[in-house]
Amino acid sequence: MDGGPADAPWRRAARASLVLWAGFLLVHAVLIALNIFGYGWPLGDITVYRFWTDQATGADYWVGIDAPWVYPILALVPMLAAQLGTQIADAIPALSLATVGPDAYVAGWLVTVTLLNALAFGVLTGRGTRPGRAAAGWWWLLFLLALGPIALGRIDSVTVSLSVVAVTLIASRPRVAALILTIAAWIKVWPGAIVIAIVAASRDRWRVLATAVGASIAVVAVTLSFGSGANVFSFVTEQTGRGLQVEAPVTTAWMWLAWAGLADASVYYDDSILTWQVSGEGTGLVGSLMTPVLLLAVAAITAVALVSLRRGADAAALLPPLVLALLTGMIAFQKVGSPQFISWLAVPVILGLVTHSERRGARFVVPAALVVLIAGLTHVIYPYLYGYLLGVFPAMLLVLTLRNLLLFVVLGWAVVAIVSSAPRSGEPGDPGPRERLRGARAFR
Repeated sequence: MDGGPADAPWRRAARASLVLWAGFLLVHAVLIALNIFGYGWPLGDITVYRFWTDQATGADYWVGIDAPWVYPILALVPMLAAQLGTQIADAIPALSLATVGPDAYVAGWLVTVTLLNALAFGVLTGRGTRPGRAAAGWWWLLFLLALGPIALGRIDSVTVSLSVVAVTLIASRPRVAALILTIAAWIKVWPGAIVIAIVAASRDRWRVLATAVGASIAVVAVTLSFGSGANVFSFVTEQTGRGLQVEAPVTTAWMWLAWAGLADASVYYDDSILTWQVSGEGTGLVGSLMTPVLLLAVAAITAVALVSLRRGADAAALLPPLVLALLTGMIAFQKVGSPQFISWLAVPVILGLVTHSERRGARFVVPAALVVLIAGLTHVIYPYLYGYLLGVFPAMLLVLTLRNLLLFVVLGWAVVAIVSSAPRSGEPGDPGPRERLRGARAFR
């Protein structure tokens, strides 16, 4: 029986939510299929995750505790969760045949990441009745599809889901957001940049900072209690000794030199860290400089944001381009150029789309479009045609060069947006010299 016109809003909301979730399921079904059946074996890292968890559960040998590790210690949690999911599936007769063998852990991983994405998607879109959040949800699905199988097949996927939840809560619960982001940063470091942005912009910056520091102290204390010693911080030193990875923006010049046969440039595989890097004249010096350059870039971007805040910028409006600038800078000035790093950029774009939908901040149409394009170009590079990049084929080098140049375009847009967020002296909305000295309005 028709409930009449009063039911119309409810029906529209239900229909909108149903369509959103249908899109979510379709996109993730495609991504799972690409991971399992796609050319190039994009799930190679997942087999390494299984090796680490098998060591832990079978031999009581825990990376990050008993030995140095490339990841922060909490990265073990989602890796173990995937193994637990596999064991549960094996205990169910209807599922055990489908999950038996070496691919069982892969299935557990893909299910774990899909469930985390579903949680983040639900927090972001709610009932699907808020157009801005629904649009952000649709954009995220488009981005995931453009990025391809790598969107699910790395530990970064877990931290992206957690970060999407966190940025959805920033405006109303900054300390809860900081807690989630700190946990995510102890899985993969990059969400710490979002914590830096919140501390810079929030009125509750000291409470936010205390939350992040307190959570970090708790993680370190528990890990030390298991006898980790300095291994709890080994992820820092494990990264600093790496060379120039083939996809990194700074490496682009040597990739072209390798194609031209100049400067002794060549591509090689580093067995110790399981990645492709470049060698040649100047690579050692540049590799040693990139970490300081990266830190300087983060400091400079943060300083620009603080100046804009003191000039009267609305903190809620400034936060999305600040996060975008920090994360893009961390990729652009990074000597490690793994394709999954591009997945980080979804978080500031989602934050920007939601913030603008609430009539605050710059329109995020330009970076949203550019980031999808960057994701698509990354998908072209990895995994299907990655061999052509390693073989320094000029067509693939052009794709890589364009992708890396677009990162700097996005970075430039974000920095301009940060500067533009502060009203000029004498313009409507200019708080005046006295108020500028007191700092900008901040979100609660």
